[in-house]
Amino acid sequence: METPADILDQEACYRAVLTRDARFDGRFFGCVKTTGIYCRPVCPARTPRRENMTFVLSAAAAEEAGFRACLRCRPETAPDMGAWRGTSNTVSRALALIEAGALDEGSLEQLAERLGVGERHLRRLFRQHLGAAPISVAQTRRVLLAKALIHQTDLTMAQVALASGFGSVRRFNETFQALYDRPPSALRRRGERMGDGGVRLSLPYRPPYDWDAMLVALSARGDTVEGLRWSRSLKDAIDGAEGLVSVLPGAAGRVDVCVEVDDLRAVPGVLSRVRRVFDLAADPEAIGRDLSADPALAPLIRSRPGLRLAGLWIDPDPTAPSDRLEVATLAPRAEAWRPWRAYGVLYVNLAGLTAADLEESDVKNAA
Repeated sequence: METPADILDQEACYRAVLTRDARFDGRFFGCVKTTGIYCRPVCPARTPRRENMTFVLSAAAAEEAGFRACLRCRPETAPDMGAWRGTSNTVSRALALIEAGALDEGSLEQLAERLGVGERHLRRLFRQHLGAAPISVAQTRRVLLAKALIHQTDLTMAQVALASGFGSVRRFNETFQALYDRPPSALRRRGERMGDGGVRLSLPYRPPYDWDAMLVALSARGDTVEGLRWSRSLKDAIDGAEGLVSVLPGAAGRVDVCVEVDDLRAVPGVLSRVRRVFDLAADPEAIGRDLSADPALAPLIRSRPGLRLAGLWIDPDPTAPSDRLEVATLAPRAEAWRPWRAYGVLYVNLAGLTAADLEESDVKNAA
């Protein structure tokens, strides 16, 4: 049976690490056998020898294999990407639910039931697409969110434990001691901590990103947008806490999020919804490459790279945006745009094109 490691071209991964190629950041992680550490492809540390490295699809796969996150390149700051994206709708839905806390209090059996699949089948899909079990993925997400909170905020360790989805401070401390051989407080770097005024985090995404188009789309549907700042009031019945979340474009490849809540346990779910609303997990390189195979879409993509789909805050079916949109008049043509069908429709709609316009374009290109 083909394993997740077999899916990766190990030699190609090593070449990407040698050149610190940012295009591969978040697509895989390198595990160093001699140190027990796993890194991003862009890690500034000295590159280990080839025989000392193996490459895996996800941070969860690295941690499940016994490797711990590098403190220099900080895997929690990598774009949220994975080889599964666009290939498995079930895995996409499962990850959205896990990120929202489905396995913090519920069981794997309950998660599988919500997805309409068997528990064994769900584990197999995760092994195939992520190289790790769902439980391992959930723990890795908790740990990496906790690391981001430790580095970027002034929250106490007890508050970090709550805000990252750990059920107790004891469990939080034990997990970090086991993974890093030190207490979580030892990971804090005072120079990186942000000020007061809620939980402030910088979330990664893969550039380019058309912020103007996204903010226009959010404003047009009635969201609160003032300048470059998007905000939303949080309600206990929906979000698990009362408060406010706001989002601003940050440094290149980053978005600045501020979450003000009366219960820190709501933070993981709020961040999950922010990622969905702003489509932070999209891969513009893959989207542009695949959709450009359609000669009618190619010039649209060249003129507006980085378009994203505005997601719903309350989504009864948290699937990937590429599978969420129903297409009517474009249906026959849009089938060829999978798995990025919804992005293709977005480009067509923003350009004001109809199915007839696309057919006319086909005639011109064939001439």
